[in-house]
Amino acid sequence: MSNNRQNIPSLGILFILIGVFCLSINDLMIKQLSDGYPLYQIVFVRSVIGLFLTLIIVQLEGGWSILRTSRPWLHTMRGILIVIANMTFFLALAVLPLADATALFFAAPLFITILSIPVLGEKVGLMRLGAVVVGFVGVLIMQRPWASNLEVSRIILLLPVLAALTYAMNQLLTRKLGVDSKASAMAVYIQATFIVVSILFYLVAGDGRFTESLTNDSAIFLLRAWVWPTDNDIWIFAGLGLNSAIVGYCLSQAYRLADAATVAPFEYVGLPLAVIWGFLMFGDFPVLEIWIGISLILGAGLFVFVRERKKARFVALGFIKSRH
Repeated sequence: MSNNRQNIPSLGILFILIGVFCLSINDLMIKQLSDGYPLYQIVFVRSVIGLFLTLIIVQLEGGWSILRTSRPWLHTMRGILIVIANMTFFLALAVLPLADATALFFAAPLFITILSIPVLGEKVGLMRLGAVVVGFVGVLIMQRPWASNLEVSRIILLLPVLAALTYAMNQLLTRKLGVDSKASAMAVYIQATFIVVSILFYLVAGDGRFTESLTNDSAIFLLRAWVWPTDNDIWIFAGLGLNSAIVGYCLSQAYRLADAATVAPFEYVGLPLAVIWGFLMFGDFPVLEIWIGISLILGAGLFVFVRERKKARFVALGFIKSRH
């Protein structure tokens, strides 16, 4: 097993920027579909199309042989973590404004910093711990614990935070697996996991039997009956599939080709994109508490990256919404 890792910063940055932009479009399309289709259907269609396109890339990167792996259980664990991160984020996205859900998810680098202590044996100094505390204060402010009349339940507000945690755990595996696995191969494992999970949801809830007494929009989004897409929505589903292939490849490739310290800060482009799309498409504009939370999370996350890069021992592995 080789320990040599490629380090081509310019290509890594290019791939992450493409991935971030496509992810912002991905979130927008899923939010548009969330009123009429179940989440497992969206995930299934997107993943089937994405898997087909990714297998074409597999052929270009070396053929079927690159799908062989000596660590199938790590790939399986990574796939399950990504599924959890995706499902919890999308369930929140069906109810929350794009900017709110995205900002809460950007707590992921803070989780990565904390998890690096037990998982990677990293020593975290006081300055980094202070930044983590500041970032989580931002998360707390966005949760608005003092408010008694929130439009959504606190469970919904916690879903993007859970997504951030599971994504952080996933990212601790991505760089390790990227030593021996091609980006397209890792994307295939992820797409296959999404397909299996969505089929299981269809078998259990595909007839909508669990939605009759539900009033929570996120729960309905998760469990409503399978619906054949309208002519217009078919094109949105097709776009999701294409996006899935692009995102899956670009994110895996970015972290294979460049150090996380170089790539990860560019992922914050996703936050202003979420604000812009939310305003243009849905008329949502963050309230004061959300802006304060965004500022604290953004500042804390960037401080962690800058601090680690200066110390030349960056171990956190990025935090983008790897929902491919």
